[in-house]
Amino acid sequence: MDSPKTRRAVIIGATSGIGYEVAQLLLAEGWYLGIAGRRRENLLEFQKKSPDRIKICALDIRKEGAENELEKLIGELGGMDLFLQSSGIGFQNFELSPDIELNTLETNGTGFVRMVGYAFRHFRQQGKGHIAIISSIAGTKGLGIAPAYSATKRFQNTYIDALEQLSRMHHLHISFTDIRPGFVATGLLNDGKHYPMLMSPKTVAAHIVRALHRKQRIAVIDWRYRLLVFFWKLIPAGIWKRMPVKN
Repeated sequence: MDSPKTRRAVIIGATSGIGYEVAQLLLAEGWYLGIAGRRRENLLEFQKKSPDRIKICALDIRKEGAENELEKLIGELGGMDLFLQSSGIGFQNFELSPDIELNTLETNGTGFVRMVGYAFRHFRQQGKGHIAIISSIAGTKGLGIAPAYSATKRFQNTYIDALEQLSRMHHLHISFTDIRPGFVATGLLNDGKHYPMLMSPKTVAAHIVRALHRKQRIAVIDWRYRLLVFFWKLIPAGIWKRMPVKN
């Protein structure tokens, strides 16, 4: 029989990067985990850390019906208290290649809504829960070097704002956490370019777990990026469009 203190988290995008590191920290704290991602071999390898407390599911959030796989994962886990949407993609696209833009939109937009929307409906039926997403400081301004990426991250910020309002309209007890990192040394940035203020996934994951425990509404990671975002917001649109922001 489960302990009254048993906590269950589902993490989408736990096969690598930030999601993987957050999963490790929650596991060390005693959480039961349902982890999902596209690479089944990586999921199986992670499950070996604690087979009795980890359930896995290979899914692609871009595919119609992926929410059915999420439903099965939650059932196998025995419920869900925390949902973390960590999967996403981002590319610099100076030439505005349509394939890159549309794939980014499909993953960070349609796939995001598919997963987060299901989590909301699950918690609506349950009456409570905690939805957390990993967006980005890129949602603060439209970045010419990465149009679809910055636009979809702004979309994610706004979507969570809307769900928070919807939750109150339904008189639910759902908490929301919008996690906005800066540059993190994951596979997304493995392109040989130089990124300033680059953070390690382990460091970022530690910040994220603290924010989750506090049920912090918006968590910009870390203080350097909080300062950067503060000044970004002060730049008038007429000046911003003339700034060649790139690396």
